[in-house]
Amino acid sequence: GGGKPPPHFCIFGEVCMIKLIVSDIDGTLLPYGSAALDEKLFELILRLRERGVIFCPASGRQYHSLRALFAPVCDELTYLCENGAIVYGPGPEDKAAVLGKTVMDRETALDLVRDILALPGGRPLISGANTSYILPGDPDYEHLMRDIKGNNVAVTDRPEDVPEDIIKLATYCPEGTGPTRHALGPKWDGRLSMCSAGPDWVDFTIADKALGLETLCAALGVDPGECAAFGDNWNDAPMLKKAGRGYIMATSDPNLRAQFALQCENVEKVLENFLEMGEI
Repeated sequence: GGGKPPPHFCIFGEVCMIKLIVSDIDGTLLPYGSAALDEKLFELILRLRERGVIFCPASGRQYHSLRALFAPVCDELTYLCENGAIVYGPGPEDKAAVLGKTVMDRETALDLVRDILALPGGRPLISGANTSYILPGDPDYEHLMRDIKGNNVAVTDRPEDVPEDIIKLATYCPEGTGPTRHALGPKWDGRLSMCSAGPDWVDFTIADKALGLETLCAALGVDPGECAAFGDNWNDAPMLKKAGRGYIMATSDPNLRAQFALQCENVEKVLENFLEMGEI
């Protein structure tokens, strides 16, 4: 998966080692429809950590949800959450430092929530730092977010009552993202970072995963050129282009794959290659 790249890669004429590995989750580490990561990944993360290499999940998911997904190694990781809107350092959940947070203008966010609610079946998800806010009256949606996605969830009577900064908005699209993007795009595409995050979500932020990667690298003292990044969707593309080595999954949209020289069939195999070939 991904072949064996040369032992090192170059940036600005200098040889660089990989110091940071950032990976999308759904469609990249986790096949769509799967609920659990391959336990082999946890072993690889610990081997990387022993060599001083930091692993960071990069996802539209919430911090709490990502920690549960990576439970065996959760304190060892950094986290790029909510599509780059908030970045956490390593450590226990109640002690990990927020390395960066990008806040949406509140009136803009509430205007978008109203537009989502005006759509047939519109289901907004309002993200604070580590809480997902949903509106009452949809127990199936609450069950999805709380019990299946594993988020911290709070039900709020009105969007205006969300008691903290809003860092991301999303809308759940179980019938596919196309109609929602078509409906909301003319007003919102360009005003906010609007992207499909898998087959059934459209996300809106000011940040994107490239900004999240920049924030993380600055906090860790790592050059983005010393990063290897993995992703499968359009919302991953800015991050892959920012990293010194960006891998697109072989299952991705052909139009997206065409933008990247490095393709990957299995992230774990590429990480094994890094370890075996002394690239870290």
